Amino acid sequence: MPPVWVTGRSKEADKPVRTNPTGRQLRLGIELRKLRERAGLNATEAGQLLGVKQNQISNMEAGRAGVSPERVRTMAYHYDCSDTALVEAIAGMTGDRKRGWWEEYREILPSALLDLAEVEHHAARLCTAITVHMPGLLQTTDHARETFRQVVPDLSPPNIEHRVSFRIKRQAVIFRDPPTPYVALVHEAALRMQFGGFAVAKAQLRHLLDMSEREHITIKVLPFAAGGFPGSGQSIFYSSGPVPQLDTVHLDQSHGPVFLDAEAQLSKYRLLLERMEAKALAPKESREFIHSIAQDL
Repeated sequence: MPPVWVTGRSKEADKPVRTNPTGRQLRLGIELRKLRERAGLNATEAGQLLGVKQNQISNMEAGRAGVSPERVRTMAYHYDCSDTALVEAIAGMTGDRKRGWWEEYREILPSALLDLAEVEHHAARLCTAITVHMPGLLQTTDHARETFRQVVPDLSPPNIEHRVSFRIKRQAVIFRDPPTPYVALVHEAALRMQFGGFAVAKAQLRHLLDMSEREHITIKVLPFAAGGFPGSGQSIFYSSGPVPQLDTVHLDQSHGPVFLDAEAQLSKYRLLLERMEAKALAPKESREFIHSIAQDL
């Protein structure tokens, strides 16, 4: 028995079309489009099959229209998708949710940064691989402030403080109950970069050591002695969803964050991270390595 599809005018249809969907709403639409395309249907054919207009399908897939969990299940049924775990994970992305804390920055910071906080908030697991900078989720306030002072073009003092407070608030995901499991692959270069000078750098290393003692946080160091490794030229942030198909890769570019979610891209970055981790020191050795650098300062 297929799920019930309510034809005609629904409560969802009565809601105004969104003009500025969030990253999560956009991702939901992308996943609905993937389901339809795997079924070999265009938007018009899908609308005819489901008893709705083509523009309603298009609005849902663009994140402009809301979608209920029941509607997702009905679409999956008619699209012949038998992956129950994926369907339920997509259904879990629907519905009216409370405004996240990041919404208070909506008119202050670029929307891509807000999307990043939203991705982190819903992630089942987080992993960062970084060469020169400290991972944002492990930065001290002073280190973060000095990082933003190096941005080109220059940020105004108030904008710097907005970004610092936003970055620190993002760290709630590793302190909440239960916390999100987090793996950080940090290169030796990042450990030796003295952002803000001696005192700030030393405090940052001590903070890293403190965080590495937490059960849900794994920090692994890639020493210079490890030589070259895949992905060494970029910072990678990998967010795991409830199922692998809903994972997200975030690349931190000079012109702003870039999000990747195509299956081929996800597979590539999973492999990159696996190979990087294989070259990194074990957690205990990493702590000893960080401690030795801190002592030298």
